[in-house]
Amino acid sequence: MLGLKLPTDPRWVNIAAKNIEEILTDHAFCEQKATSTAISLIVSFPEYSELVDAMIALVKEEISHFKMVHDRILARGCKLGRDRKDEYVSKLLQFFPKGGSRTTQLVHRLLYAALIEARSCERFKLLSEHIEDQELAIFYKNLMVSEANHYTMFLGFARQYGDRTEVDEKWEALLDFEAEIMKDLGTKETMHG
Repeated sequence: MLGLKLPTDPRWVNIAAKNIEEILTDHAFCEQKATSTAISLIVSFPEYSELVDAMIALVKEEISHFKMVHDRILARGCKLGRDRKDEYVSKLLQFFPKGGSRTTQLVHRLLYAALIEARSCERFKLLSEHIEDQELAIFYKNLMVSEANHYTMFLGFARQYGDRTEVDEKWEALLDFEAEIMKDLGTKETMHG
């Protein structure tokens, strides 16, 4: 369903399980960045009313996810750690060249967002199925459904605002690029790394 070309090595769950505090902190900042991305799309492309409405709803949802993760951090007697650079996203953002028309820039940003949500969904699924902490397993199962909806929404908007054939070609190429990135990731206690 997600179209990812290289699945996460299931051993990543073992790394995550041994470093729950780090995973939760990284996850919290992923939710915060997703909120920021939605706000940025509103600010950058206000003329796309349907997109703006969807991003307003997404901001509310993502910030509520941030709170849910933060609450779990506090419930475990921990504090939200410091944000760190997301190696996965940094590498992913190197795929599309800078510039281009406003429509091209919008499509590229939507495709990036779709892929990040798809990978998050895949990681949440792994956690929901393999982590021993049942409370977290249920939490991640519920979030998995939400992330899948976000992935399809972003990809749908990219196809709506760009040329469908061109968008699908870019999407396939981005999936191939992401698979190459993933060969070197999956060994850290981060959501994407």
